[in-house]
Amino acid sequence: MANEELVMTPEGLRKIEEELEELKTVKRKELSERLKVAISYGDLKENSEYHSAKDDQAHMETRILQLERMLKIARVVDTGSISTGHVVVGSLVTLNDVEFNEKIEYRVVGPAEADVADNKISYESPLGKELMGKKVGDKIQVNAPVGIIEYELLEIKV
Repeated sequence: MANEELVMTPEGLRKIEEELEELKTVKRKELSERLKVAISYGDLKENSEYHSAKDDQAHMETRILQLERMLKIARVVDTGSISTGHVVVGSLVTLNDVEFNEKIEYRVVGPAEADVADNKISYESPLGKELMGKKVGDKIQVNAPVGIIEYELLEIKV
C-alpha cells in the first residue's frame, strides 16, 4: 500500500528510534557473542545453546525490520500545533466514567505506541475512535465486552 502511514507522537518516534539503535548495536553484539560461545561447544545439531541463540537472532532481525518499516511510513504529529478544542492524535484527555463516576486520563496515540498500562490508547481502538474529533462536554459511548460504557469528556490537554 503506497499511501500507508503510521501516525505517532514525537515521543513514540523517539522510542522506536531508541529501540532500533539498541537492537542494532548492543543486542546484535550480545547475540554474536552468544553464537560464538555456542559454536565453540561443537556439534551444532544437538547444541541447544546454538539453536536458542539462532532463534533469538531471527526474532531480533525480524523486529529490526519491523521498526525500520515503521520509521519509513511514520508521520509524526506536530504536538506544538495540537488544538485543545477537539481530540486529535497526541491529545491528553480526561474522561469521567458515567456509571462509576471515576475520572481517568488517556493520551491518544498511534497504534505503535498504545500501552493501556501507561494510559496510552490508540486512535484505532474502540475508545480512541469514539474520542477523535470530540469536544469537552461530549458524551462518548463505547461498545466493550462488558457492555456499553459511557464517558463524558471533561478536559483536553496537549
